[in-house]
Amino acid sequence: MVKRGGNDEDPPEKRPGDESVPDASSGASNVLQFPTSLKKVEPEAAAEAAKPARRVPGSAPAREAPPAPAPFDNELVQRLRARFGDAIGEVTIDRKQVIVIVDASHVREIALACRDDEKFEMLVDVTAVDWPRRERRFDIVWNLYSLTKNERLRLKAHVTVGATVPSVTSVWVGANWPERECFDLFGIVFEGHPDLRRILLPEEWQGHPLRKDYDILKQDTEWVREHLGIESGQ
Repeated sequence: MVKRGGNDEDPPEKRPGDESVPDASSGASNVLQFPTSLKKVEPEAAAEAAKPARRVPGSAPAREAPPAPAPFDNELVQRLRARFGDAIGEVTIDRKQVIVIVDASHVREIALACRDDEKFEMLVDVTAVDWPRRERRFDIVWNLYSLTKNERLRLKAHVTVGATVPSVTSVWVGANWPERECFDLFGIVFEGHPDLRRILLPEEWQGHPLRKDYDILKQDTEWVREHLGIESGQ
């Protein structure tokens, strides 16, 4: 009789229905081990798990999306419309801040009226936004603050590429550097600025990096090669 692997006895035959049970004689290393503590998830438990988590008492509530800007009118807006007519466009309010669309060609006169008559003595910032698919591609934004009334006002103008915008440095001297930054990064020209030149990038730099069509990986390769001695910084 041929012996099996040194065992004098043949393994016992499997009972019907035991085909899926591994043969212990093949060694424990070849037997797949399955967890024995799996519990069946009842439908009610699954539905309970799908419910949104309850907020922990004392924690901050989830933030809601801010409301969309709404049309707005008050005495200030009426005074501006009476004085400047069609140069005052749509007026909205967004999170308690009034936003007035103005004709860019009249922004210096409107700014002067806001400073002297409406007591917005402080220019907080001048900035821009690029909307490349829009005909009047750029939004120029002037953020104003009234120390007297503790109020904020935003003036906004839509302009095309290549259009010039009056500088408001004669109204607020603090507009000097923000206007230079808009010129540097967006290519917006402020007519009447006393020293309109780049402020962040080298004077010889080509292009305006905050325009949406300026590739994020793009550089002025000629300037980099000449001044840094490398082909690319990317």
